[in-house]
Amino acid sequence: MVSTTVHLLRHGEVFNPQGVLYGRLPGYGLSELGHEMARRVAKHLVDQDRDVVRVVASPLQRAQETAAPLVETLGLELATDDRLIEAQNHFEGLTFGVGEGSLKHPKHWRHVWNPFLPSWGEPYTAQVARMRAAVEDARRAVEGHEIVLVSHQLPVWLTRSSFEGRRLWHDPRNRQCTLASLTSLTFEDDRFVRLHYSEPVADLLPGASPVPGA
Repeated sequence: MVSTTVHLLRHGEVFNPQGVLYGRLPGYGLSELGHEMARRVAKHLVDQDRDVVRVVASPLQRAQETAAPLVETLGLELATDDRLIEAQNHFEGLTFGVGEGSLKHPKHWRHVWNPFLPSWGEPYTAQVARMRAAVEDARRAVEGHEIVLVSHQLPVWLTRSSFEGRRLWHDPRNRQCTLASLTSLTFEDDRFVRLHYSEPVADLLPGASPVPGA
């Protein structure tokens, strides 16, 4: 049997001082910390001597910038796949929530009536379909090696849920997909056999203790 691993890498921290839901909007790149996360995750993969032979990213700026240190270190060309893009969301460019958030305006209420679809954006099933297709194409392209796909939290989490046979609707607070995390899918030939989740930059995450282990 031939073993192939597809790593789903979430992008690093984004510079977003207004705290809006940026979604697919252009112009949202990594913060200084986000760039450090990208460098660190690239070093993590290289130091582990992973057999990464191809890197593919979502077309959005933050994903492209997260991929840059890895392709530079490995001497690869960065490929782009539109199927790895962030989910479409009605609230792009707005702050979300009650109080001073967008939900204080009744005109937005019709977009939050169904959390199972969800009614505020791209259906969960549509995200899984495009992401699973991208994963399968990636697996075929590097069969016997490893590949990194740089994407976004929700599409990565839904893809993981689908491989693990869990329901797609969920509480966003319970997603295990932190900034610059790796959700690694391993296949034997074309059969999915295991999933491994890791956080190579856990010490850089907001709220992380500066003292390892504390």
